[in-house]
Amino acid sequence: MQMLKFCPKCGEKTLHWDGEKKWSCTNCDYVLYHNVAGAVAVIISHRDEILLTKRNQEPGKGKLDLAGGFVDPKESAEETCVRELFEEMKIKVNISELKYLGSLPNVYLYKNIDYNTLDLFFEYEVAEKFQVQLEEKEISEAIWLKKSDLNLDEIAFDSQKAFLKNYIFSA
Repeated sequence: MQMLKFCPKCGEKTLHWDGEKKWSCTNCDYVLYHNVAGAVAVIISHRDEILLTKRNQEPGKGKLDLAGGFVDPKESAEETCVRELFEEMKIKVNISELKYLGSLPNVYLYKNIDYNTLDLFFEYEVAEKFQVQLEEKEISEAIWLKKSDLNLDEIAFDSQKAFLKNYIFSA
């Protein structure tokens, strides 16, 4: 974040990062906020198993992940779940069957920039396991795992590790 030095308003090299969430220009008093981004993660479950994906890009390339992604402008968290599940795995989801479970803060490091996120967790229960059609740009594999076989060290993001730990051991 410290790499940004030039003010987008006046063009001077007077932009200063506060170390947490904003840049301020000492020349023209411009303020640029780096607000928290909304993201969703969906636990697709069938009995004692959950569907995880293997990431095909950084951050966390090769690690396990829950399906999901960033909320787009003018989109609800539930709409994001529907869109992301279809984009990533061609799964059509009934929005009314999504169950909100909770949220956790996270840091998403992308191209040397830390993005603070609020990860919103949902559950989607399915009657039968199914094969997925992967978006290989994002996902290299989809894996059904028994909850008891899940190794949290293989999960890409700290928020998901913490949430899944609670989800598995509170069930």
